[in-house]
Amino acid sequence: MELRQLEYFQMASRLRNITRAAERLRVSQPNITVAIKKLEAELGIQLFDRSQKQLSLTPEGAVFLNRVELALRNIQDAVLEVNDYKQLQKGTIKIGIPPMMGAYLFPKIFSSFQRRYSHLDIFMHEEGSMSIREQLERDELDFGIIIISGASNHLQLLPMSKNQVVCCVPEDSPLAKKKSLSLQDVADANVVMMKEGSFLRQTILSKMSAENITPNIVLESNQVITLKGLVASGVGVAFLLDMVVEDTPGVKAIPLSDPIYVDVGLAWKKDRYISKAAQSFIDFCKDLLKKKQEA
Repeated sequence: MELRQLEYFQMASRLRNITRAAERLRVSQPNITVAIKKLEAELGIQLFDRSQKQLSLTPEGAVFLNRVELALRNIQDAVLEVNDYKQLQKGTIKIGIPPMMGAYLFPKIFSSFQRRYSHLDIFMHEEGSMSIREQLERDELDFGIIIISGASNHLQLLPMSKNQVVCCVPEDSPLAKKKSLSLQDVADANVVMMKEGSFLRQTILSKMSAENITPNIVLESNQVITLKGLVASGVGVAFLLDMVVEDTPGVKAIPLSDPIYVDVGLAWKKDRYISKAAQSFIDFCKDLLKKKQEA
């Protein structure tokens, strides 16, 4: 039994698709297929039910996956710990950032952190908050700067700011004259929205569904600048955080009459070994937060 076989099995189980697992791991599809068949032959059991379109685990496969997840996590932590001893002045941090945070919050944090810890490498992965939460739980990322409201109790959270959801409308729209807007006020309006995987999108769609509103989504984008440009051009309205729409030409940001507040902060997996590089980032963010509170 080889470590690579276990990694292939783990990824195929997570994605429920051999082709997607091969793409994620950057290997050929036959490599994964052969590795899993060898694993099944060695164990003497069938790990996957292949009778349906989507790959699914057998009961035996599900039990085996739980053990494999734990074993691979322990190996990963062991490697991190050894590397800390081996190279005290080096380190890598993998961090997930939603588009809104990436454009408006993370650059300030990153530039200050890099000046203080120039010997550490940061790899940024841009996804929606919901997708980043899932990747944190699967140990694919060290951190996420995300909307932490309602996050899993498997994650350690460091709240950094509280933000309000606002409805962005064109400045020349009749809606721009209002001091607040209800979801019913924009029920018939065209909407431009963040893509799937966004916490904000999920929240707004959930609240609209509760009021029996079916939004007319005309365009989707994870680029905040694009969304604001579409609003300014009169294409539709958008729901964004107040911190990203201050003083945007052609756009009026209006609070919702039933306000929605969300907490933005740092998240990482509980019960996982924290490397010296990762700990330095946690300490740095805590220090930033303390200075902000004292100011």
